[in-house]
Amino acid sequence: MLRSRSPRAVLAAVAALPALLVPSIAHAAPQGPPAVPGLTVQSAAVQSPQVLKAPCDGTGVRRFGPASVTGAIVGAVTHEGRGYVVTRGLKPPVLAEIDLATRKTLRSVRLPDAPAAGEAEGAWATAVADGKVYVGTYPVPDLYRFDPATGGVEHLTSFGRNGGFVWSLAAAPDGKIYAGTYPDGRVHEYDPATGAVRDFGVLAAGERYVRSLAVDDHTVYAGLLDKAKLVAIDRASGAVRDLAAGGTGFGAVAERGDRVLGASGNTLFDVRKDGSDARPVDLGDLTLDMIGFAGDGTAYVSSRPQGTIYRYRTGDTALTEVGTPKLGEETRRLMAEGDTLLGFSGSGGMWTMDVRTGQAEFTDLIEAGLPTGSERPQSMLLDPGRTLYVGGHFSLTIRDLRSGDQRRIWLPGEPKDLVRRGDKVYAAIYPSGQIIEIDRRDRIRSLGYLGHGQQRPWDLEYDPRTDKLLVASAPLGANLKGALSVVDPDSGQMDVYVDVIPDQSLMSLSLDSRHGVVYLGGDVLGGGGAPPVKSSASVAAFDLRSRKVLWQVDPVAGYRTFQDVKVHDGVLYGVYKRNASWFAMDLATRTITHQGSLPGYGELTVHRNRVFVATFFGGGNAYELGTEAKLVATGLGDEWYTNPQLHFEPGSWNAWTLAGRDLALIRLDPRCPVLTIPPAQS
Repeated sequence: MLRSRSPRAVLAAVAALPALLVPSIAHAAPQGPPAVPGLTVQSAAVQSPQVLKAPCDGTGVRRFGPASVTGAIVGAVTHEGRGYVVTRGLKPPVLAEIDLATRKTLRSVRLPDAPAAGEAEGAWATAVADGKVYVGTYPVPDLYRFDPATGGVEHLTSFGRNGGFVWSLAAAPDGKIYAGTYPDGRVHEYDPATGAVRDFGVLAAGERYVRSLAVDDHTVYAGLLDKAKLVAIDRASGAVRDLAAGGTGFGAVAERGDRVLGASGNTLFDVRKDGSDARPVDLGDLTLDMIGFAGDGTAYVSSRPQGTIYRYRTGDTALTEVGTPKLGEETRRLMAEGDTLLGFSGSGGMWTMDVRTGQAEFTDLIEAGLPTGSERPQSMLLDPGRTLYVGGHFSLTIRDLRSGDQRRIWLPGEPKDLVRRGDKVYAAIYPSGQIIEIDRRDRIRSLGYLGHGQQRPWDLEYDPRTDKLLVASAPLGANLKGALSVVDPDSGQMDVYVDVIPDQSLMSLSLDSRHGVVYLGGDVLGGGGAPPVKSSASVAAFDLRSRKVLWQVDPVAGYRTFQDVKVHDGVLYGVYKRNASWFAMDLATRTITHQGSLPGYGELTVHRNRVFVATFFGGGNAYELGTEAKLVATGLGDEWYTNPQLHFEPGSWNAWTLAGRDLALIRLDPRCPVLTIPPAQS
């Protein structure tokens, strides 16, 4: 068992931030929950609620407009006094032009849908060459070009199929564009003069991610994620050389003069371009997300999880702190000019900082006019009769169920799961692995970071018997070992049980509070990039008194990844992810009593002594699990970012969920015919 302590600093600056109001949606249904147990039905165009005359009458759905509105960004770049940012989560993505002097959005364009299957939702990768802005998208790995002179945007080429990413772009001095992609783990060259595309081939056997790029006259420098290498590619011959090997993937790369900087986990590698004179710098508990060089050769780097900016020069044995633009932010671009730094933040912000004083000015891009839109939610939590919480990218939308009012507050990342303890809500945050507390006044307190490489907290529950939070997590990158963490919500003390299911990460947990046992669902693939050593995902029973594993079994041979597990009345229900299916296992005998296939995966929930699951794919469905999976609703859409969820109102068959990207209350009465969700009216 490993122990993590509470954070060094509480997110006091966060608590002082005002809540952002969610823009009103003109076609949203009337606000508030149904006034009677029979569900009130509402289509987007209807302006007054209709009370169901019988339990199964009507459409059985009431929509409330976008569940989560976002202004988050991914790629960012600058050119001639303008900033260009790309939204995250909107379909299609928006490329917005911002005046750096006035900090106002001047114009925006939407990236046109490419001919290939799938729709872009954002672009991590941006670059500028010959006065034009290049954009590389995901989850369709396409390349676009925007001309600031004409305002025109065009699709240039595609580097793969739906499900791929252009993770990085770099422009060479001669104007050629280089793209680092997933899942092929390659670097591609695009020649704007001819439209020709060149593939440099396999850079490292088994590599999937080229996460970062830099380029000079003769060489492309690529940061590989899975194989944790910094490599140099000769632009003419395509020959590949290794420059450095890290403990984890290289997430940021920059070059200047005769040296290359690459950030790998908690180490900054400073190496000559010929591979000699390597100077690793230990970063302690920091990781870096961006590197920018000033004209005098000074490198400025942005760190996680705090978002602090540091200064570095070759020969330094440690970083020198400059300041923190906004505590807990991620940096999407970092540039230095004279004594001023300019940065763009993942939540949708831009800032400037005086490097002499560390003083910063932060601008929210939504307030600056960045177009917003409906995103795919991360998580949901119901406080019955009072509040509904929806987690988005760097945000939490809080809806008062009595008045219908809603507000949006900033969070330091993606809340992968939410849980309530009394009048406080707790969120498990990716990618920092931080656990935070939110009170009724929207004040945020950090309980600390899971540490030990546990940056993907997938599942979170509260144990009222011990007054502890339980977290199931996975590592990032080529690491198989997940963890169960037991967190004290008052002190922030964390007991982190790494590798509790040997050589598996954890995707889910389910608490049997009466017996003091938590059931864990594993994943043999871990953080990805490391060959699995197990062939089947395990379920383990963990005793919270002794803090020991009582037993471990593999319910279905060859099925490698759990999505969710749920214990109910002596039975453990499980849903597999990659082999989409479900089972019910008698805990007394540890034998499967029922099982079957599903069109996709999602989260389990127990309501009125019945077990339900909502799933991705097949248009979005909900099932009741018994001796078989009985379809109870269809047409929900596939718009969750993480896992489809159902949150039932007590005393009814009405559940909060998504219909498309809209927040919806739907009737899931098992006595009724299958509920088919009609498309939203425009």
